[in-house]
Amino acid sequence: MVDRLAMREPECARRRPYGPVSPWSVAERGQAEGGPSVARGSFLRLAALAVLWGSSFLWIAIALRGLAPIQIVLVRLIVGTVLLLGITSARKLRLPTDRGLWLRLAIAAVFGNVIPYTLFAIAEQRVDSSVAGVLNATTPLWTILIGFTVGTDRKVSGEKLAGFVIGFLGTLVIFTPWESGSQIASWGGLAALMAGASYGVGYVYMSHQLAGKGLGPIVLSAGQLVAATCILVVIAPFLGGFQVVHMRWDALLAVVMLGALATGMAYLLNYRLIADEGTTASVVTYLLPIVAVVLGAVVLGEPLTVSVLSGMVIVLAGVALTQRAA
Repeated sequence: MVDRLAMREPECARRRPYGPVSPWSVAERGQAEGGPSVARGSFLRLAALAVLWGSSFLWIAIALRGLAPIQIVLVRLIVGTVLLLGITSARKLRLPTDRGLWLRLAIAAVFGNVIPYTLFAIAEQRVDSSVAGVLNATTPLWTILIGFTVGTDRKVSGEKLAGFVIGFLGTLVIFTPWESGSQIASWGGLAALMAGASYGVGYVYMSHQLAGKGLGPIVLSAGQLVAATCILVVIAPFLGGFQVVHMRWDALLAVVMLGALATGMAYLLNYRLIADEGTTASVVTYLLPIVAVVLGAVVLGEPLTVSVLSGMVIVLAGVALTQRAA
């Protein structure tokens, strides 16, 4: 058996921050000096990841003005991959060479990138971004169900389960999806729901097959996005990837932001969070509605109603409960 210590990055590499995202590097320094706890560091990463992913539904809605769903996913992956490969090169890190590891990365890419990215882009052609956000919030519940079914997470405490349920209820209070029942019961709603389930599979798989195996988040993130991009390049022609593009500056800017922030940078945080917290990392999807609400209020001037504010409090309570039980 290969010595796991030999597979880890050098001590100096582990101590320096993974890429330009600051929250976890701050948390790592604090822990090394006896400062903030792991839970506090996880909260920082959850918040940063929520900001990056919470804006993705807005970017997708804007990008659909000029691009087809599969084109959005392809450009998103290419931009994210180029960014992470640049960071990998700057850190003088190497992508894995083991074929078995690349196979696992490809499987993670299918369930964590290719399927959900495509389904959400298709879904937002038929449902509002808020409805897609609610259905995306089923990810932690899918993660628990899938983990329990396959036997990787049989020990789910009552406190942790309660946190997941409370977080989902808070999402419902924020978005009141019963007012958009016809959209949820549509093909677009089904696509978004299946995307959430695919994310659930991805979280379980990445947690037990990739994270904590001796490779840092930069290498894992870059490898997974490389695999996802290669897969999509092959299948894109069969899914309308080369249809006419309507050149709109807002659509192109949105898809670049989607790739750089909500894909490349987000996956750096996501892998570190999975390594620290396991499948509990999926609770980040509960924070996405809060980001969407705040962006709507600040950027679009949308009102903050009592139900929205109440839902935000409920979501934060659920997230705090899952983190305390983690």
